[in-house]
Amino acid sequence: MVSNPVHGLPLLPGASFKDSTVLKFDAYFREDVPISTEEHYRIRQVNIYYYLEDDSMSIIEPIVENSGMPQGKLIKRQRLAKNDVGDHYHWKDLNRGINITIYGRTFRIVDCDRFTQVFLESQGIELNPPEKMVLDPYTELRKQPVRKYVTPSDFDQLKQFLTYDKQVLRFYAIWDDTDSMFGECRTYIIHYYLMDDTVEIREVHVRNDGRDPFPLLMNRQHMPKVLAENAKNFPQCVLEISDQEVLEWYTAKDFIVGKPLTILGRTFFIYDCDPFTRQYYKEKFGISDLPRIDVSKQEPPPVKQELPPYNGYGLVEDSAQNCFALIPKAPKKDVIKMLINDNKVLRYLAALESPIPEDKDRRFIFSYFLATDMISIFEPPVRNSGIIGGKYLGRTKVVKPLSTADNPVYYGPDDFFIGAVIDVFGHRFTILDIDEYVVKYMESNAAQYSPEALSSIQNHFRKQGAPGPELENKQAKEDASVQELEALIETIQKQLKDHSCKDNIRETFQVYDKEATGYVDKETFFKVCESLHVPVDDSLTKELIRMCSHDEGKISYYNFVRAFSN
Repeated sequence: MVSNPVHGLPLLPGASFKDSTVLKFDAYFREDVPISTEEHYRIRQVNIYYYLEDDSMSIIEPIVENSGMPQGKLIKRQRLAKNDVGDHYHWKDLNRGINITIYGRTFRIVDCDRFTQVFLESQGIELNPPEKMVLDPYTELRKQPVRKYVTPSDFDQLKQFLTYDKQVLRFYAIWDDTDSMFGECRTYIIHYYLMDDTVEIREVHVRNDGRDPFPLLMNRQHMPKVLAENAKNFPQCVLEISDQEVLEWYTAKDFIVGKPLTILGRTFFIYDCDPFTRQYYKEKFGISDLPRIDVSKQEPPPVKQELPPYNGYGLVEDSAQNCFALIPKAPKKDVIKMLINDNKVLRYLAALESPIPEDKDRRFIFSYFLATDMISIFEPPVRNSGIIGGKYLGRTKVVKPLSTADNPVYYGPDDFFIGAVIDVFGHRFTILDIDEYVVKYMESNAAQYSPEALSSIQNHFRKQGAPGPELENKQAKEDASVQELEALIETIQKQLKDHSCKDNIRETFQVYDKEATGYVDKETFFKVCESLHVPVDDSLTKELIRMCSHDEGKISYYNFVRAFSN
């Protein structure tokens, strides 16, 4: 392993000393300034680096803040030409107290670092004595105190700039403009720059807020607080406001959390600030309590959507659709009810209650459509009666007189019976007679009719001398049959309590009942009973099968299975 002859550090195997060695020289160059009255030339100090591994050089000027000139790397690392022949600079050509010309610019080398000095001396080069770095005359001139021709002020703006440079107070504020038309509450960030007492207002944008993303509401500027009297007519749109038009400017003490602030006609409410601002107010003004104020507005309770009053046109459901959509849609219909009751019409004969003698002999036919619950009225024409018959009322739903317009109750089939009074839009009709289909419908749906309606039908047929339908007894018979069935099932459960097929009898019937109707034909029923060894020859079981049998040759196995699964 070879040791470094300069630093005494070991080198890696295969690496030479020159691979990581850089020579550094301090130099300057003179730059003419032809268009300035304050300086004719300037001195710019640079560092020259020479890389021994490939004989390349780079020149870097140290960056001076707020210099106004592009500084940094003046010449990037490369091999630099020494003359027009094509020779390049070598480390043997560099020394203190000499001038070198690079790209038409002359650099004066005044000194080098300690490592460069030891290296050059170790190579047998005699170094010139170091020179003093030449200073820039304009920079030295600026260090002298500025001559003042006016009475000096006790306020030092330069000290303020140097002390508070890059220190900014940040406030969070809102502008509530909800009192005006289309106004809203918007959020802003107010920056107060301590270095020059300027104010900047930034908008806070959120995603999809519907506004153009302008970053600033107001550019950074001094903000007047109190204007002079003669400044009211000052042309602010053309000229900037100067100190003569302003009596007082906004300062840091005017921005307090929890207080409103009017800037350029807008009233901002400051509700929070950042930690640096809190610390500044604590040290500068002794204000230690600046709590954050909650300005979030609670959502108002949802407004209950109420339908407007019924206007009397069409049905209530049709009129309500105008409130649900811009383009009204037809109200949903009970499709299943329409399919089941399609072409089923209940017809009644009615008379009009009227004090006019000519109306006493008028007769009307009511048609009740079960599919849509609509009513139509037809008056049969009578020759030489003086009244034109025909359609008296088209198909429509008729509202009961005691119901409200917001919650209407329509006439149903149970409201139509002999002797019932039907109020149709202010005209009273009395039901006199019904057709045979109505009688059959009442027999099959006796549960939904009142006892008064059923008795009216009985009395009507009794007066005519014809056998009336036993509507009242039908429901009683059905109740008795249900009680008899339950008693029979309970008796069979006690006798066949330990039957072996009681666990899978229901599943077996369901396999044959593909559509889950609860019925199977008689052939399939006895086939399943035989496969499961159900005692169908027993007298009680035969009676149960008879009670579960249907008119269409099918047997309901639901009640039958209950007898074998307790």
